Amino acid sequence: MSDADDHLTEARNILTLLGLPPAQQNERSALCLLALLNLTPEKNWPQAENPLIGITPIMDWVRRHYGKEYAPNTRETVRRQTMHQFVDAGIALYNPDMPDRPVNSPKAVYQIEPEALSLLRSFGTRKWNDNLAAYLAGRETFPNQKPGLSM
Repeated sequence: MSDADDHLTEARNILTLLGLPPAQQNERSALCLLALLNLTPEKNWPQAENPLIGITPIMDWVRRHYGKEYAPNTRETVRRQTMHQFVDAGIALYNPDMPDRPVNSPKAVYQIEPEALSLLRSFGTRKWNDNLAAYLAGRETFPNQKPGLSM
């Protein structure tokens, strides 16, 4: 398996462990998580970052780093079926640089939430399970979801 495949599998696992619904435990959501973290295939989880990034730049990033092409007309799917749920789950922030930005602004951006960033940087380390348990203890999960605690 390549580093890209490893990251994709790990990101899907993380979404499950965080208690996101099955509809967000997919390749598209995993790739969006990796884009939010600027976690290219050659980087390790402790190197995760927190750039401000919009939907079209996320799709461009995914194509450039993971070779997955999304048609321009799928922007709304990415926004409504992944990014909204990330914001609802508290793992991403919407327009943290300008919270009063109009909803329909083409300058809308997302950013990984700081506590989620700290947690995800520990993925694959000895501290992961303890960090995940502490993170989940302070969060509500989606209804009917049972987050896990193992890799």
